[in-house]
Amino acid sequence: MKQNSPQTQNPVRWEVAQNIVEYPEALGRMKKIVAHIQEGTGPETVWLLEHPSVYTLGTSSVKSDLLNPGDTPVFETGRGGKITYHGPGQRVGYVMLNLKSREPDLRRYIWTLEELLIRVLAEFTVKAERRSGRIGLWVVNTNQQEEKIAAIGVRIEKWVTYHGFALNVAPNLECFKGIIPCGLKDFGVTSLEKLGIKSPLREIDGALKKHFFELF
Repeated sequence: MKQNSPQTQNPVRWEVAQNIVEYPEALGRMKKIVAHIQEGTGPETVWLLEHPSVYTLGTSSVKSDLLNPGDTPVFETGRGGKITYHGPGQRVGYVMLNLKSREPDLRRYIWTLEELLIRVLAEFTVKAERRSGRIGLWVVNTNQQEEKIAAIGVRIEKWVTYHGFALNVAPNLECFKGIIPCGLKDFGVTSLEKLGIKSPLREIDGALKKHFFELF
């Protein structure tokens, strides 16, 4: 992808939410930012945040993947992919870019998001890998089992992207038991914390920003 550094005339706005953001609030704000980008009246934006515990249904979701939501709210959303969990301790990144002015290639865009997370996790000594037919990033645990550490789900309207990625830093992994994450029942879920790595979100955010501007 064509790089767009902070020194260009139309830099990407980088935001980090200081408080947990309710899911409907985030959806509404994303749509407004996307509309401004489409109209040429606002900058491309990366927004990093945490959500309260929620399950979100992508456009490919099936209700049978929602096993036992309990009191956790469930939201239908327009992003691609299946069902996933968001909650405190998970770094969610909403990436709103104009691919018309970059590279109008959805597969390349998703590959670049994956590459961003691979480079970030490598800084914390985690080897994350792609798997054919499975969007997102995977690690091999000490039992040689594959577990998912990051999910990707995007939507594109008029070549402007939104939604993005969710990186498991230190969420409550028990919450993933209420669903079949991303419709993949044969694989587990992991986090940096589960891998024995305790890193504050600000350190994750710093790595995300550095590698984002290298790749985009």
